[in-house]
Formats: sequence, C-alpha cells, structure tokens
Amino acid sequence: MALSPHQFWQEVYSPGSFAEETREGYREIYPATLPDGRVVALPVRVLPGNGARAVASLIVNQASFAVEDTLAAFMAEDARRFVPDIVVGVPTLGLPVAANVARRLGHARMVALGTSRKFWYDERLSEPLRSITSPNGEKRLYLDPRMLPLLEGRRFVVIDDVASTGSSLAAVLRLLHGAGLKPQAALFAMLQGERWRAAVAASPWPDLPVLAPIATPLLTMGASGLWKAAPP
Repeated sequence: MALSPHQFWQEVYSPGSFAEETREGYREIYPATLPDGRVVALPVRVLPGNGARAVASLIVNQASFAVEDTLAAFMAEDARRFVPDIVVGVPTLGLPVAANVARRLGHARMVALGTSRKFWYDERLSEPLRSITSPNGEKRLYLDPRMLPLLEGRRFVVIDDVASTGSSLAAVLRLLHGAGLKPQAALFAMLQGERWRAAVAASPWPDLPVLAPIATPLLTMGASGLWKAAPP
C-alpha cells in the first residue's frame, strides 16, 4: 500500500496491515503497532548527517483526531496506574496530547510548560531546551510560578509526544527537580529508539517509569537498500 505524504498518521489500520510491504525492511512506511495489535503508518525520515540513519516520524498535530484519540486513550490507561491529581504537558507537540489525556482522566485542567517567557516568569524556573526536530535552535523551557500550587505535594505525570534523544525529557526533569517537584512517570505517544534512556538514567530519578503505546527503533540502511531496525 503506497501512501502520499498527507496520508500518514491519518488512520488506525487493522492488525497485520503493511506486513507484506515491510517484511524485508522499510522504504517509506514504518507500521507502528499499538498495544491491541492495530497499526499506525509512520513515514521514514532520514536523519541529518551522512544519510545512514533514519527514524519513524510522528507529528501529532498533523495526525487525524482519530489517531490522536487512539494514542491518548492508551496513554490515559497508563496514566491511571499512577493515580495522578494533574498532568504536566510539554511544549510544543506534547500539549494537545496532554490535554486529551487530562480530559480522559476527568481532570478540569492541566499544567502546561512553555517556551515563551512571560514577564512574571522566574528564570530559576527554566531550563535550556533542544530537540531532534530543531537541532539548530535552543529555546528555554519555563514553569509558570503561578502553577506551583497545582503541583506541590500532589501526584502528577509528565506528558509529551515523542521521546527520542532524551534532550527534551532531560530538560523537563531538571526543571521539575529544581522546583522541588517529582513526577510519578513520563508518558509519551511514541518512544523513538533507545537514546532517551540515558537521559532518565542521568536524572535524579533513574527508575522513573517511561511508557508509550508505540515504540519504534532507530533505522539503518541495509544492503538491500531498505531500512532495517538498528541493533539496540
């Protein structure tokens, strides 16, 4: 099955979809399997550099509402295990997913971290932020000091769209630790490769649970001209 660029992330397919096309490797489509066996088709994106590595890409705000709802439903199921009083959303693409999950948990609101500094913010509640999708631009991640009463002494989970290199997750964990806050877990729509694990291991909470409904490997080019899952 061939997909045009605008058709990725738009449907949840039945179990086994794309199995024949991807039996020997991946060309343009990576079928990511959900916990119930259904599949979301992700595009293969070549990483900057020598073209030898690629990832399966998920951009939540380009996904259909049906796909976002499916991912959020699984994430809410995971979140309930930690009995959170509130959820913390990570910008930018983690915010719509966090809002979706918060509603499913019956919460009236969430706490949204931000990258736009408001004049009442405190620089002590901020951290440098970089991501795989914006490698040349460094921003800062902020926690609005007015939101501290919503988190202090309460159970909360962190929600973002994708964990890849772990740089964004590391910034979030540094920010929370500096504010004297401890998350119960970090929840993502997708775990991309294994590189994020180093950020958790180096954090104040190396045993922090990290969960997602789909996980995709780092890809390397095989001799057949198809992308293959890289060794862990």
